[in-house]
Amino acid sequence: MNLNERNRLKLERLIRENEFEHALPYLLAHTRQGIRCAKAGEADGDKLGTSRIGGDPDLPSRIEWPVTSKGVPMTFLTQLNLQEFTGANESSLLPASGMLYFFVGVDEPAYNIEHRVIHVPEEELASASRRPSPETTALEGAFRAYRLEPRATLEPPNYAYVDTDQVENDAADYTDYEELIWSITDSRNGDVALLFGYPDGQHDDAEYEAALTILTGEKYDYHTGHALERIAAHFGGNKEKALQEIRDTLLLLEIDSDNDIGFCWWDAGALQFFIRKEDLLAGRFDRTYCSLYSS
Repeated sequence: MNLNERNRLKLERLIRENEFEHALPYLLAHTRQGIRCAKAGEADGDKLGTSRIGGDPDLPSRIEWPVTSKGVPMTFLTQLNLQEFTGANESSLLPASGMLYFFVGVDEPAYNIEHRVIHVPEEELASASRRPSPETTALEGAFRAYRLEPRATLEPPNYAYVDTDQVENDAADYTDYEELIWSITDSRNGDVALLFGYPDGQHDDAEYEAALTILTGEKYDYHTGHALERIAAHFGGNKEKALQEIRDTLLLLEIDSDNDIGFCWWDAGALQFFIRKEDLLAGRFDRTYCSLYSS
């Protein structure tokens, strides 16, 4: 994901201010343009159609409440009003308008979690109304609603994805790099969601897992070489095409555990949704992958 000129200059300035010039080429090449969403106050009484997390969705009349394969109503997570994201959508990957809704089934196991991502065009939102959640949904508990405030961010490689040989030297260790990350991302206490950054995790293989499942339906065996082989086989043995698919598998949304809302993903982890870039640009939100990371 290439940086625009303004972000490239901003990143270079922050790197120099934090005396990390030794990692400048690496970070310029590997920092992503993301979107962070911060809680901006409780939203139960808010007007229809705003970006919210938790609570109940504003659904057009034609949208049926998603259910799991066992017929259990899924739990509503968040709705993103894409017009509110216009200023933060610096990668131009999101649709320009409409609403994105995210629902989830059970959070067991941690991979290939049942879910739904729905995009509703702007012209259909006029018929939307606040739809109370069914009395029982896939996840137990009541989840408080908060307004979301999106902002554009720069997202350097995190713990799972960074090449430590590139960022550490005699004068800077990983703790120094963590401080640099905080400076670059401008992390805030109310941040609860991330789009298009690096997913949290212990290993840099989340995109292998997501791409493999989306493209082939096969279960990931936690061996990136095997996944690459299977994805390449899907493309007639084209390994370069398979590698490009993995690079183009994007973190569509990561939702953190949050006590205010009531979300807790296992041991205070994160719920993650992935999508292929090709599908995102084509509006194919029916082709997404959901998993859970918890340390």
